[in-house]
Amino acid sequence: MTLTFTVDPVVDPALHAGILSLWTDVSNAGGAVGFVAPVTADDIRPALVKQLAAVADGGMRLLVGHDEQGEVAATAFLARNTHRLQLHWVWAYTVMVHPRHQGKGYGRDLMAATEAAARSMEGIDAIRLGCRGGHGLEHFYAACGYKEVGRVPGAIRVAPGDDRDDITMLLPLH
Repeated sequence: MTLTFTVDPVVDPALHAGILSLWTDVSNAGGAVGFVAPVTADDIRPALVKQLAAVADGGMRLLVGHDEQGEVAATAFLARNTHRLQLHWVWAYTVMVHPRHQGKGYGRDLMAATEAAARSMEGIDAIRLGCRGGHGLEHFYAACGYKEVGRVPGAIRVAPGDDRDDITMLLPLH
């Protein structure tokens, strides 16, 4: 079984609902995607609407992976920079694979598809992404070719007394 990836899909109500469900399920399974469990779809919806508005405005690109049943199983958003001195790299945001599909190699597939999407963007030399410490995510991204280029200790507070490092990873595309 493999995922089918689409870059810049048409965001219809079914896709919107699928991404919202994915983001909620990943968050509630402990995924480090901007929220801390427990969350509801209503908690996540404003963040998704904001990101989809950026997609519609051309400031972000959306990558979606569907499983064999046609369900949304993975996503990544590539955000263009607006600063004139940083137009040569993009940020990867909301990189996630549904918990039911983890351990199948789909995370690596998603990162390869993310790299391919970034390479298709004219003038892009690198991908940066941030990850939350305490999950070992930096090791996963390193296995996908990313290098740790920055770390701010305790910059992410997931709960009182539970501060995590904010880790910046970089994948050069040349």
